[in-house]
Amino acid sequence: MSTAQGARARARIEVTAAIKDAARRQLAAEGAAKLSLRAVARELGMVSSALYRYFPSRDDLLTALIIDAYDSLGEAAETAHAKAAATDHVRRWTTVCEAVRAWALAHPHEYSLIYGSPVPGYAAPETTVPAAARVGLLLIGIVRDAARDPGLAGLPLPAELRPEGERMVRDLAPDLPPGAAVALVAAWAQLFGLVGFELFGQFHRVVEDREAFFRHAAARLARDVGLVHR
Repeated sequence: MSTAQGARARARIEVTAAIKDAARRQLAAEGAAKLSLRAVARELGMVSSALYRYFPSRDDLLTALIIDAYDSLGEAAETAHAKAAATDHVRRWTTVCEAVRAWALAHPHEYSLIYGSPVPGYAAPETTVPAAARVGLLLIGIVRDAARDPGLAGLPLPAELRPEGERMVRDLAPDLPPGAAVALVAAWAQLFGLVGFELFGQFHRVVEDREAFFRHAAARLARDVGLVHR
């Protein structure tokens, strides 16, 4: 790459980052539904036509912000998880859950973007899936390790739910028992439900010591998916 090409590449990276930062400020002030490329361009002193060379549409910019948010959350969870003892599956699980909560409290607008109300007129493309799956895959990996250890309690399923559990195993969690796969999906939903309730104010005048409450709930979720202390 020539010096000129390298300079252009660096400039593009810098402008792209500036556009995203301005868009995040707009998210914080107005919400995702009101994100406007024209407003972002005005804040940066750019003409709209110049910004369109970086993000051809609002949806392209939203997608980039969503992927960044999912990746930031995933990185936070993976970094915390790496510090937990590999053989303590319960602690690995609760560490990931606590990292998700901590990230959400530190990044409320990004959390709202990926786990809040859908943005009218926007449909997330498949390119968001790898980033969105990072936390889920981490939790699946913990349960899979426990099943091999062994450190996973059996989780019976009612007959009418077994076909769905077997489908989840095929699609989401190969090598796990159907009961564990169903419990994982339920726990995943409950984890983000707990975080969302706290972040969006539903715990107001209901839960006061929210950190202790969450820690207890995360440990309960670990038991729900069959993780046991050894």
